[in-house]
Amino acid sequence: MQKLDCDPKGLIFESYRIDGIVASECRSIFLDWALSLPEDQDSATAIQTLLTTYGADHPTHPMTKVLEEGQGQTQRPRRRGGWRSRQRD
Repeated sequence: MQKLDCDPKGLIFESYRIDGIVASECRSIFLDWALSLPEDQDSATAIQTLLTTYGADHPTHPMTKVLEEGQGQTQRPRRRGGWRSRQRD
């Protein structure tokens, strides 16, 4: 396996190397990866690249399942709540 430009921190790469990793841990790693994507990076293309590169060799790995689920939710995560969303008098 090789590290990819769409995974600059190597988070997804390393998740495939962790023995005994479970889906909940993969979701946490995926969220960290998604939040660290540059603004100009297309997440749908990045997810597809990750699946093609890593998922093809590990079809039953929990991260492959998380990436497949992420294909349907390709909007960039955004913050909700906080002081900006509170009603003002």
